[in-house]
Amino acid sequence: MRYSKLFGKTLKTVPAEAETVSHQLLVKGSFIDRALSSGIYSLLPLGWQVYKKIENIIREEMNSIDAQELFMPTLQPKSLWEETGRWSAYEPPLLVVTDRHGKKLCLGPTHEEVVTDIAKRFIQSYKDLPLSLYHIQNKFRNEMRATGGILRTREFVMKDLYSFHTDKEDLDQYYNQVIKAYKKIFTRCGLVVKVIQAQGGAIGGNVTHEFNMLCPTGEDKVLYCQKCDFAANEEAFKGNKCPKCEAKLVSGKGIENGHIFKLETKYSKDMDLYYSDKKGIKQLVWMGCYGIGLQRLMATIVEAHHDDKGIIWPKSVAPFDCYLISIQKDAQSIYEKLSENFSVLWDDREDLSVGQKFSDADLLGIPVRLVISAKTADKIEWKERNKKDTELLTLNEVIAKLKS
Repeated sequence: MRYSKLFGKTLKTVPAEAETVSHQLLVKGSFIDRALSSGIYSLLPLGWQVYKKIENIIREEMNSIDAQELFMPTLQPKSLWEETGRWSAYEPPLLVVTDRHGKKLCLGPTHEEVVTDIAKRFIQSYKDLPLSLYHIQNKFRNEMRATGGILRTREFVMKDLYSFHTDKEDLDQYYNQVIKAYKKIFTRCGLVVKVIQAQGGAIGGNVTHEFNMLCPTGEDKVLYCQKCDFAANEEAFKGNKCPKCEAKLVSGKGIENGHIFKLETKYSKDMDLYYSDKKGIKQLVWMGCYGIGLQRLMATIVEAHHDDKGIIWPKSVAPFDCYLISIQKDAQSIYEKLSENFSVLWDDREDLSVGQKFSDADLLGIPVRLVISAKTADKIEWKERNKKDTELLTLNEVIAKLKS
């Protein structure tokens, strides 16, 4: 991609309401636009590139645990929500619309009712279980106040997974599988994760866990053990010793990015979701649900990976593999050769100084900056975004290093 053709320009100033680091840097780098309305944002081409990388990581890990992808509607009828009693009890209150036929619907904040209704038509016997279904889709939560840019929005994309089981033991086994898959997702996104027991809230479930990403700018206070996997919200756990191994607990800050729930038979009871066991006896289906907010995850990555110059994207989610700058030297052939195997952002803008291009390269946070000039002769200057040192490499050496 030639930068001169890229939609969006880096900004020198950011909106006054951009208080979090991620909000400031994502707007400044034109990854996201300024808010269309409170808590409602557009992802610009650079941001969409990052979003798609995150989405693909999530999809790969969901598919690895035999989850099947489908797609469910945003608009949901009142009748479904009345079956579970959540039409008037859900918090924050549903955003309700009335169609031209006088029927009431809501913009779905979650999909337990919809997926349970679908499952009723296809789950008949124990032979149909276990089953897990997920989708990646727009949600709307009617929050009173949205803050932190895309950290806390009203409209957002969520990956929600729903699992169906014959009994508690099968649900427990799959729940633990999902925990492992979630850890892989967040690790691949460059985040250190702590799994914390939480409360079910509007979704429900007696057993539920949050995935908290440790980062200095996080709002949540977390106590965690460095010797085992114990972690807890500081407000919910009093004590400075690990209850598992008695090691001293460490205090840190984090941002919640994933939440999973053992729904058990809550929705099955309300919506009559049964299966026939081996003896032909009707039994309630056991369920779990598992969510990740994708834009929130993008913002969290920025909160965890930045410096005073800009973003430092982990390679796995960066919008491009490398940022190419040419100083009074034609880079066409090098750009074409690199583009055969890698995604390249070539800063070919003629109206900017070299210093401004270097500044934009740091702001956008693409993992590798490549510079060609009279000074580099027949070689290319290589600099990694998270390092200070530079080195001169041949084109073949650059290609080999990018592949590694």
